[in-house]
Parts: sequence; structure tokens; C-alpha cells
Amino acid sequence: MYGSGNSNQPIIVLKEGTERSKDKEAQFNNIAAAKAVADSVRSTLGPKGMDKMLVDSIGDVTITNDGVTILKEIDVQHPAAKMVVEVAKTQDTECGDGTTSAVVLAGELLKQSESLIDANVHPTVITSGFKMAATKAVDILEKISINSNDDILKKVSMTAMTGKSIGGEGEHLSNIVVKAVKLVEKDSKVDTSNIKIEKKVGGVISDTYMVEGLVIDKQRVHPRMPKSVKDAKIVLFTTQMENKKTEVDAQISITDPSSMQSFLNQEEDTLKSMVEKVKDVGANVVFCQKGVDDLVQHYMAKAGIFCCRRLKQSDMEAIAKATGANLVGKITELQKSDLGSAEFVEERPVGTESMTFITGCKNPKAISIVIRGGTEHVMDEVERAMNDAIHVVGVAIEDGKVVAGAGAPEIEVGLRLSEYASSIGGREQLAIDAFAKAMEIIPWTIAENAGIDSIDSIIKLKNAHDKKDGGAHYGLDLESGEAVDMLSMNVVEPLRVKVQAINSATEVANMILRIDDVIASRKSPPMNPMADPNLGGPGMSGTGGMM
Repeated sequence: MYGSGNSNQPIIVLKEGTERSKDKEAQFNNIAAAKAVADSVRSTLGPKGMDKMLVDSIGDVTITNDGVTILKEIDVQHPAAKMVVEVAKTQDTECGDGTTSAVVLAGELLKQSESLIDANVHPTVITSGFKMAATKAVDILEKISINSNDDILKKVSMTAMTGKSIGGEGEHLSNIVVKAVKLVEKDSKVDTSNIKIEKKVGGVISDTYMVEGLVIDKQRVHPRMPKSVKDAKIVLFTTQMENKKTEVDAQISITDPSSMQSFLNQEEDTLKSMVEKVKDVGANVVFCQKGVDDLVQHYMAKAGIFCCRRLKQSDMEAIAKATGANLVGKITELQKSDLGSAEFVEERPVGTESMTFITGCKNPKAISIVIRGGTEHVMDEVERAMNDAIHVVGVAIEDGKVVAGAGAPEIEVGLRLSEYASSIGGREQLAIDAFAKAMEIIPWTIAENAGIDSIDSIIKLKNAHDKKDGGAHYGLDLESGEAVDMLSMNVVEPLRVKVQAINSATEVANMILRIDDVIASRKSPPMNPMADPNLGGPGMSGTGGMM
């Protein structure tokens, strides 16, 4: 970058190789990048959306139509595109569903603003209009929302899972989801982290079931240990039940055989004392995060103690939360107060393998769902569908408000915003009109993905919303292509999903529109000693070489 001084000498401000784009060029580049991200997930939107197959650098395959999963797997480089990916992540964290809608809406807001920028409407005017439109849109959604009840919760779950690859098992899975969420609800608050999902290949999706307790994907370490323990007293060790290896290289010199024997006896006594300590505090179940020595397994089997080893940190924490046990890092420090309790700990066969079930926990807020399916990929997609459903049912319980789905709220918001725009003076009304137009992208895309004429669909929906009683709940029936009351079709979504999608899409669109200068430093190339003239690499003439 050059500036000119009085002596007409160029002043270098930016480092050589820095790329810079300004004004409209910068804005259009950023908008194009954001639109590209939105277009990449658009075909997955709606009940008839298609799936994407993502293959990572080591060949692992993910097959999904979950917007946030796709965007997390894709390695996005452009900084403006990364901001749009963040929208999907926020939507996933806040609501669990509506990730694709939020991204598609953000892309469409930016697309609509392009023509305004071309017409020399200043970006700050556009962002100001978008903010007004978003605030009004949330008010409109509040007005058309209805109160949720237990009957509606199942419909919310079914709607969230529609379009995911779960075969015809939506109803069965929804019953499980609603039951699980109701069990972990407390004072209209839902902590979804209390619902644990385990997967086991085998069977079919309809074999998925719920357990009131915890399921750990581990077997007991010794076949002579009891298969089930009643009135379990549980110990959680985060350290290994083995003789410790020294941290530094050490040698032990033993000169006569008796010393060798006493050394081995000492090691054995140390291992025996670990089991004695567990017996002394009255424990009959041990979960160890690290390894368990063969000898320790033998002594525990003799004492009738159930033991599993090499548990994940998350499993250890879940057991601690459910049973009231403390995580113990030093075996000699174990006390009776560290024990947790459960009615049953037992090993049960699941498919061709066994898993450990902990039921009748002290904290009844521990729920596990065991997913079955023909392949890993099927189970992964069922897990994503159930996670979405668990989140939205939780949100519907917490907020107590739902809206109709299938494009109904978007059309209603678009129509009412158009009316609102004409009541606003100044150039902002252009931006509010653009916002209203952008809202139509959701029903437009749902129709497009189902192979229905998008223009006809939008016209039918607008007519229904303007002319019919309860028109605000009319969405697109993808079988007939007609506008139908979605409450009667049981297609409902939590209010928060729509509000969050509009707010986060508006925020990211406004942030991208306000950027008028992109200055990107050149990435420094990796150091190659062969190409460095100071190191006398090939192709370079050294100081004493022939020129």
C-alpha cells in the first residue's frame, strides 16, 4: 500500500504481498462467500431435503442432512464464510434445531442487500432497517405463537426429526424423547446433559429404547465377577489399580534370589492392599478410569466385587452425578463418604456384546437412550436426530410457546413486515422490504427441495395468510402442494427456534454489511532451507561461486 509524501516518494504502509479489497468490492466478496455457505446446505432444508456425504482427510465418512454437522465438517477458509458457520453453531447450542434455516436466512438477507448497495443505499441504513425488521419480526412471532402442552411436545419432537434418516420410526423415537425429557425436567428447566446416548450396532432403529439410569459401554474385567450387584456401593477411581512405573529411568540391582522374591512379594502386597482398601469401606462395585492389574482383578473377583476399567472421563462424571460418588485420585485416601449408591449394577447383553447398566440411582435425573441400527452411519444420524429432538422438546417445555412449521411463520412475518415497511419513513423501509422478501426463502426452499413449484407455493401461502381464518398457521403441505393449517397437520416448532434464527441471521448479515475494507496478510511460506540464499541452497550462486 502506497501513500504519497511531499517529495513524491512512495510510502509503504502495508507489508508486501498483503491483499486488500475496499468498498463495494469488499462487500460483494464477503456477501458472495456467505451466500456460498448458505447454498451449500440449502438442499438439505425441509422434510424432503437431501443428505450430504462428507469424507474427511483420513477417509471417515459422515452422511447427514443436519446443517451444523455439515458446516462443522467442511473446512471453511473465507473469514466472512466462517462468520456464517458460527450462526449455525450458535443456533445448535441455543435451540438444537433450525441450523440450516438460520444459515439460509443469513445468506438470503445478504443477497437481498446486494441490490440495495448497488442502488447506493448506504450499508448503515440497511443494517438499521434490518435491526428494526428483526425486532418487529420477533413481535409478530410472539403474537402468532400458541401455548405448548404435553400433547404438543410429541408433535414438536416429530417435526424436528422429520427429514432425518430415521425411516418410519419418528413416533417411536418421539415417545422415547418426550418421556426422557419429562424425567429430567425440574421446575420447567431441562438439563439435557442428564440424558446420555449410547449406540450399539445391531437390530433396527425400532429396537432403540430408554433406560432410567446410566448405560456404560464397558464389560466387567473378570468372568468370575458377579454379573449383577444389588444395593451397589460404588467407588470411582481416576487412577490406575496397578503398580506405578517410575517417572524416570531407574534400575534395581538384585544380587540374590531371596531379594528378588521379597521384591515380587512387596509388589503383590501393594496390589492386595488396594483391594483390601475397597473391601474395608464396604464397596462392591469399582469403576476405574485407567488400567486394572490382573492380580487386582483376581482378588476383586474372589471378594465378589464388580469392576469395569478404562472408562471415559465423561462417563465417570455422569456416574458421579447420578450416584453421588466422589472421584478418587488416590486409593489410600478412599473413605466411606466417597461411595455412591444405586439399586442395581449389572452387565446385560446388547446385541453381540455386553454393557453395564446402573439403575435405581440416587439422582433419578440420569436417563440413557440406547440406539440400535444396522450400521454406524445409520446410528450416527439417529443420534443427531434425537439430539435435535431432545433440545427442542426441552426448549418447548422451558418457554411454553410454539409456532406452526412448514414455512407458516416466515410467510406471516414477511407479509406483516411489508405492511410495517410502508409505515416507516425514510430509506430504512427499503431494507425492511428486503428483509420481508428474504423471509420467503424458507418456504421457497422447502418447496424447491420437494419438487414443487416454488412461485405457486408462495402465492398460495400468501393468499391463505391474507384470506383465511387462522391464516397465520397455514404452511405448505408437501404431498398436495397446497396451503394447509399446520396445527391440524401436527407440524409445530418451538418459538425460540424461529426467534433465534432471525436474530442471529440478522446479526451476522449486519456485521458482514458493515465491513468495507478487507486487509489480508500474505501467509508466510513454510521454511525451506534449500531455497534460502544465505544457506547456499541449490540454484543460488554463493559468494565465491562463478557468476
